[in-house]
Amino acid sequence: MEFAYTRSTGPVVGAFLTGLRGQKVLGYKASDGSVVCPPPEFDAANNAPVIAGELIEVGPEGVVTSWSWNPLPRPGNPFDRPFAWALVKLDGATSSMLHALDAPRDGITTGMRVKVRWADERVGFINDIACFEPAGG
Repeated sequence: MEFAYTRSTGPVVGAFLTGLRGQKVLGYKASDGSVVCPPPEFDAANNAPVIAGELIEVGPEGVVTSWSWNPLPRPGNPFDRPFAWALVKLDGATSSMLHALDAPRDGITTGMRVKVRWADERVGFINDIACFEPAGG
């Protein structure tokens, strides 16, 4: 027995992914003033649907708010060598997004500045952000 199902991204996630394809990271300014990135389908403060046309661009750089070292990558991970998973709060956002961080373990600190490393070929998928890497060098 099989249940073949493909989830559609919907207008908000679709707009976020389209932005990534164009090397733009989009967030949502919620009713409480916070900027959520990636944008949700519904505003958490009032449960109103988010309107894709109301998304705003946030910066491609930000700070690491938390991280965890992955010494033994598994199939499907972004790297076949040790790397970190990091929560990154992009400039202009008040929430953090989870993604891979490519940096040596002894060079990672909470609060460090990082930037998006874009994939060479972008197709409108979260992997259009290949990873984050230390900013400024």
